[in-house]
Amino acid sequence: MPGLAIFNLELKEKEFRKISDLVYRHCGINLHDGKKELVRARLAKRLRLGKFRTFSEYMKHVMNDSTGYEFSLLIDSLSTNLTSFFRGGEHFGFLAKEFLPALLERKRKTGSSRIRAWSAGCSSGEEAYSMAIALLDTLEGQGQWNAKVLATDISTHMLDIAKKGIYEKKRVMAVPALQCQKYLVPLNVDGQKCFKAGLKLRETVVLEYLNLMDDWPIRGPLDFVFCRNVMIYFDKPTQHRLVKRFWNLLDSGGLLFTGHSESLTGVEHDFKYIRPTIYAKP
Repeated sequence: MPGLAIFNLELKEKEFRKISDLVYRHCGINLHDGKKELVRARLAKRLRLGKFRTFSEYMKHVMNDSTGYEFSLLIDSLSTNLTSFFRGGEHFGFLAKEFLPALLERKRKTGSSRIRAWSAGCSSGEEAYSMAIALLDTLEGQGQWNAKVLATDISTHMLDIAKKGIYEKKRVMAVPALQCQKYLVPLNVDGQKCFKAGLKLRETVVLEYLNLMDDWPIRGPLDFVFCRNVMIYFDKPTQHRLVKRFWNLLDSGGLLFTGHSESLTGVEHDFKYIRPTIYAKP
């Protein structure tokens, strides 16, 4: 069967090097030798869908696509985009119970009503909308605030999903009933119960394409940044540069949240350790 033959295609060393070099140069993702089988298995699906006979043929197609869409699909294939609302609940608990109330008090003393957050690597949007829910809940009844959550990703496909803001019921299971009622709109999609991000969330979350390796057209200072399950794809020098850039963009007292498999151990930085995967700029 043709499909079976494609899945058994050999990824030659020269082809793997070309793919890994291209991906590293473009977006900093480090595809070391141990990732060769993963690259072969995941890109084989793209070859099957496009009816390409070799990896070289597929990569030629990727490079000739001036829209960048096929390259975006290649990156999607090589990274994990699994997420859900309030994933890593302890981060949101710390945000809502400790950090945000203290942040509001600090802002009041300085006379500032501006709050800015960033979901760096927002995937399909659930993380950013969860950040917005936590923020809006804290601000409720606290007067007028200028609050925005910037949400960026390198995948145009994932951003399209985030902009639509429609999620299956299982993806929103962690949202408490009251918050679900306040911020999400139930709807039926092809006979399946789903939820759509409501107007308040859409007004708070700003979704944009961004390659973290490029310049950041972001106006700081930021109050907190979620960059979770992104740095695992980068080597230590790239992680160091990224963490330094977050430091420069964060306000004094601002927080950086990382993924649970992403320790800053071995990465030179000036952040203060708060608790596992939570770091503060003094």
